[in-house]
Amino acid sequence: MSIKTSPDLIQLTEDIKRWGQELGFQQVGISDLDLRDQKQGMELWLANGYHGEMQYMTAHGDMRYHPEQLHPGALRAITVRMDYLPENAQFAANLSDPNQAYISRYALGRDYHKLIRNRLKKLAQRIAEQIDGVNARPFVDSAPILERPLAAKAGLGWIGKHSLLLDEQAGSWFFLGELLINLPLPVDTASDTAPGCGNCKACITICPTQAIVEPYVVDARRCISYLTIEHPGIIDEALRPLMGNRIYGCDDCQLICPWNRYAQLTQEGDFSPRQQLHPQKLLDLFAWDEATFLKNTEGSPIRRIGHQRWLRNIAIALGNAPYNEAIVTALTNVIQAEPSEMVGEHVGWAIQQQRSKSADYELRRQTQRLINSVERALPRDA
Repeated sequence: MSIKTSPDLIQLTEDIKRWGQELGFQQVGISDLDLRDQKQGMELWLANGYHGEMQYMTAHGDMRYHPEQLHPGALRAITVRMDYLPENAQFAANLSDPNQAYISRYALGRDYHKLIRNRLKKLAQRIAEQIDGVNARPFVDSAPILERPLAAKAGLGWIGKHSLLLDEQAGSWFFLGELLINLPLPVDTASDTAPGCGNCKACITICPTQAIVEPYVVDARRCISYLTIEHPGIIDEALRPLMGNRIYGCDDCQLICPWNRYAQLTQEGDFSPRQQLHPQKLLDLFAWDEATFLKNTEGSPIRRIGHQRWLRNIAIALGNAPYNEAIVTALTNVIQAEPSEMVGEHVGWAIQQQRSKSADYELRRQTQRLINSVERALPRDA
């Protein structure tokens, strides 16, 4: 390896951080690759079955704690942060209207995986222009790499009780990406003065399904993000009413976090919400056939769940919505079309939920009519 312009790795590190910001990353940090301290906690989490059906979490042996095995020769991880919170996110409007679909804010725009990976490739090219023999590989949720511990080691924040990375000046509305590289760059260090979460348990309390079973530990089997995105089959009937109108992901633990008052709005136009996804009524999204789903989710992370899970998730939300004859009709039409067993199970459940609300709705109407009749019959004061 020979240096083309500057033999000073300290200066190169400063240049890398500057180039990263020029490429649209809000923060860049550098760490070593030693993650052995994560092994005990990870293995306990897996032993408890908290990974659900994410079998890839159990694969690859100790590779998660040795990133250098993912990219032989790697000595450092360059971790980047990219903010994604869009302007006018309309959290309250979505969540408070049970007839409207709630989609996690990160998924409303373009799929971040390719965008960040391409930026990381450009960063690697800039470095290679300065040094011969540079070997770097980008990662964005694409391999068994523990990105949050690496980010914490690189000084980008601390892991909160909801298991997400937090920064006191940026909250948690951001993506992470890594560039493993074969350079002995000077490393950043985790801040000894980071405020942490203290006694706050807001995320634990607010979680709709109580998926945060203890501070820093999430049982994915109860997490709405896992259920709507990763879980491939039938969702536990006891959890369905707790999901509300959340059809792809859940942001509640971030919404309640006090540190997100400092979150920065994204400047990336690609992360702006798509009109076909936000805001949208549940019934409108439920009416999409597979071709429409594929067209409207092109370039979106939502596409990877497929049309069947899309229908499953929306059926649950329709079952949780207030009684509406139009909902019953839409659900019935799907049943008559002989859907897959998975979709049929959730649509059938949703129809039952709507019918039970129909009886309550009719009882309330009759009661109100009786009250109105009695009030009309009462003598009025002179």
